[in-house]
Amino acid sequence: MRNEQRLQTGTAESRAFAQRVQLAMSLSARLNLLPFDDLDGRRALLTEIFGRPVPDSLSILPPFHCDYGLGASFGERVFINQGCYFLDYGGIKIGDRVLIGPGVTLSTAGHPVELHERLDFITHAPIVIEDDVWIGAAVTVTPGVTIGRGSVVGAGAVVAKDVPPLSVVTATSIVERRRLKPA
Repeated sequence: MRNEQRLQTGTAESRAFAQRVQLAMSLSARLNLLPFDDLDGRRALLTEIFGRPVPDSLSILPPFHCDYGLGASFGERVFINQGCYFLDYGGIKIGDRVLIGPGVTLSTAGHPVELHERLDFITHAPIVIEDDVWIGAAVTVTPGVTIGRGSVVGAGAVVAKDVPPLSVVTATSIVERRRLKPA
């Protein structure tokens, strides 16, 4: 993945990451239990989850799941529909006037592809969603991807490479990239 970084497991840094994940997931669970009309309570929990105040114009419909929180930032007039998952350790930057459909996953982290490295590292790279993007229902965006301004990502797509500005993309097929060596 482009801009990939690695966090070695079993280190003080990975333990701090794991503690933050526990907190963010606990806060997300509390968020999802609030009455729908408790807007002040939702805003307070979102501020805790993301580690800073969120724009007044940000709208996130529960249920919402976030595993880190400190890596996400939002522009103005962002709408995030129900059932979304943000795995934001690598950083998620969302521009202005972005629409995110229900069931979308933005995943900035993973593990190395090579079998002998998978348990030793967490890989991560940022996701950038530029202004005026619409992401349809059940889309998955993978680490290191930029979605260019004004683009539309069709429902169910798996976005594993950059989307140029002002594009409409759709995809659900499997493309074999390479074969791995046996262990």
